[in-house]
Amino acid sequence: MVPGTASFPAKEIEALCATARWCYAKGWVPATSGNFSVRAGHSIRITATGLDKGTLTPLDLLEVDMDGVVASGNGRPSAETGLHRVIYRARPETAAILHVHTVWNTLLSGRYAPRGYVPIEGYEILKGLAGVTTHAHLERVPVLENSQNYDSLTKELGGVLDEFPRAHGVLLSRHGLYTWGNSVAEARRHLEALEFLFEIEVRRLTAGAALEPELMTSDARHRD
Repeated sequence: MVPGTASFPAKEIEALCATARWCYAKGWVPATSGNFSVRAGHSIRITATGLDKGTLTPLDLLEVDMDGVVASGNGRPSAETGLHRVIYRARPETAAILHVHTVWNTLLSGRYAPRGYVPIEGYEILKGLAGVTTHAHLERVPVLENSQNYDSLTKELGGVLDEFPRAHGVLLSRHGLYTWGNSVAEARRHLEALEFLFEIEVRRLTAGAALEPELMTSDARHRD
């Protein structure tokens, strides 16, 4: 076990690893996909690239600084480490980031990529998102086009975080979801809520017109 420190309590590191294993058990991080991190000050503990998240332990985490320089640990940082750094800078209260590849977020992000965000409204589970107190809340989850050019992608991510300051997550089209929180527990709650909502939306869309009038969001109703 990697011991906790004043800046990185062992319980948060253990919680991050437990969350990664939970995501694996749910089929949300297949084939070594996904990445997970916690932050304390200017230091980040993040999963190394190419790891099976079903067996993740604290020894599998790298320590990097906010510039992406590796301070300790074995392996290489994920190519997406820069995206974590952008989120931490844009959301200073964030202490944990979770990134998963699910069937539902992959399908929905592809469907809404041309619009630039997924609108979700009218569901009680929205109250699982920090600061949301009513089912009437309209959550806009921004969608970025996927790219292997991570320098460009990090710049685009910074832009959408500014454009959608109330968003609790960001989707990469046909790729996956990034969500975050002020603790591992809050990030996990956001992840579970958003994935539930994504599944609902995909099932609604595939159910056809029978459900559409009742569940159409105010965002959709107000479009030209």
